[in-house]
Formats: sequence, C-alpha cells, structure tokens
Amino acid sequence: MADETKGSDQPAPPKPSEGAAAPSEKPAAPGAAAPPAAKPAAPAPPPKPAGPVPLPWESEMVTRLRQRFGSGLQPFTYLGQNYVIADPSIVLPVLQAMRDEEQFDYCVDVTAVHYPKREKQFDVLWVLYSFARNERVRIKTMIAEGESAPSATSLWESANWLEREVYDMFGLRFDGHPDLRRILLPDGWKGHPLRKDYGIIQQDQEWVQINLGIESGQ
Repeated sequence: MADETKGSDQPAPPKPSEGAAAPSEKPAAPGAAAPPAAKPAAPAPPPKPAGPVPLPWESEMVTRLRQRFGSGLQPFTYLGQNYVIADPSIVLPVLQAMRDEEQFDYCVDVTAVHYPKREKQFDVLWVLYSFARNERVRIKTMIAEGESAPSATSLWESANWLEREVYDMFGLRFDGHPDLRRILLPDGWKGHPLRKDYGIIQQDQEWVQINLGIESGQ
C-alpha cells in the first residue's frame, strides 16, 4: 500500500526537544472535578476540668473543737462529707470529745488506706454517727510504717472487731486493744492483703501447702 503521507503538503508534527520531560499526567478534561482538599487537622481536645477538692469546713462544732485542740486538727468538707484530720497524739481525746460532748454515740467503721509512696503511708479513719444530730463525721489520722494508732475500744465496743480487721488487712496495730489478732485470715497467714504492695492474686503458698496439703494455683 502506498504511503499516504508521502508527498503531502502538511508539515510533520514537531518532535519533542531532547531532554524535555514528557508530561506525567494527561490534562484534566474540561469540567472534571478538582481533587478534594486535604482535611484540616482536628483541634486538640480541651483540657479536662479540674475535679472537686476538699474545702475548709466551718461549723459551731468545729469552732468548739478548735478552741480545745488548736492547730492539732484540720477540718475539711469534700462533696458534702465532713472530716477532721487529727494529729496522732490527740486523736483519742478528739474521739472522746466527739462521743461525750458532740453526741457521736455510734462508731460505724474503722478502716485504713495505704499510700506506699508517702512518708506517713497510712490513713486510719474512724467513721462516727450521731443519732441525735443525724450527722456523720470522719476522724482521720496519719501514721508511718511501724507506728500504731490508739484503740477506740474504750469508747465504743464496736471498735473491737473493726480494729482487728484493720490489723488483719493492713498490719496496723492499735495501742490498748484487748485482743488484737487476725479476724478474717488464719493466725499464721503472712502478709496483709489490702496493702498496695500485696498482689491482687497473691497468697501465702506456704500456709496453703502446710494447712490444706495442696499447691496454690495462684
């Protein structure tokens, strides 16, 4: 077949100059949608609001306690719950004043909290209730490892077993307690489960082996 272009008067299309890069993409067709713009970065979340904090507690009872015990006690209120931090040297007289002078005739609970990174690692708390006033107050003191708290068994008989539970679970001693020994765990058990350094599934494997004759699965 004869070459149809030969002898044509139309000039040949120009050749791309040497070294020029060929276009990487075809030009967009007329009317084609533009590529979507990049999404703006999400704004940083707002800082979390500060939580509630203890506030000074003022009342006629607090005024009377301050007049008697001075700077040895610090009264606070937190979310409607009133409490007094008392120095260990005066906590028993404070408890007695709460019973004899302020009508807090019921010791609801005695408990503790362990803060292992703190110098005085333990909070000891007496939860008191007044039937006459329909009011609840907590008395708290702080003690270090190896220190003891005064027993309140001379003021409320109900403190007897409550303080034994604190001794059992935390290893804290109460001076003046008539029979301070374990109440939930066996007498020979090693360790105190409510301390923060006691593992959540930890057991006294030696006691289990000797007394139950089995290997602990923990």
